[in-house]
Amino acid sequence: MSIITPIAETADSVTLSSADLQTLMKAASGTVEAVTLPRAEFEMLIAALDLAADIGALNAAVAEEARIGAKAARNDYLPVELVERMLAGETPLKVWREHRKLTVAALATASGVGGSYISEIETGKKPGSIDALAKIAKALGLTIDDLVAETGE
Repeated sequence: MSIITPIAETADSVTLSSADLQTLMKAASGTVEAVTLPRAEFEMLIAALDLAADIGALNAAVAEEARIGAKAARNDYLPVELVERMLAGETPLKVWREHRKLTVAALATASGVGGSYISEIETGKKPGSIDALAKIAKALGLTIDDLVAETGE
């Protein structure tokens, strides 16, 4: 999703505010309040902005690997098979727990959250309290966001 929001658009053109121009060009253009671009040029600018963001993220990941080592930096990467399990509806908690090679009992001990409660979260019977998810996330070396399935809303 782009951070650029047109103030007006037609099928053939897009009008951007000066704030968006600054984002694109990294400098204000005097007193220009808006500019109208052909849609094709606008789409190319958005694609270039998205590509620059992707390159920045990749460079940050490479720098992190250089700083702490590839194995440690990739500790939170999930193989495609595990991502597919989550996309198919399996709870992230179960996928991450198994990826970390922990039993429910071991995770319960590490997190201080009851094993039966963890099982209920994993099976979707309970959503899990913020306190419990925070403890589980810490034990797994994750954030709460990693344990909460996206709803698509």
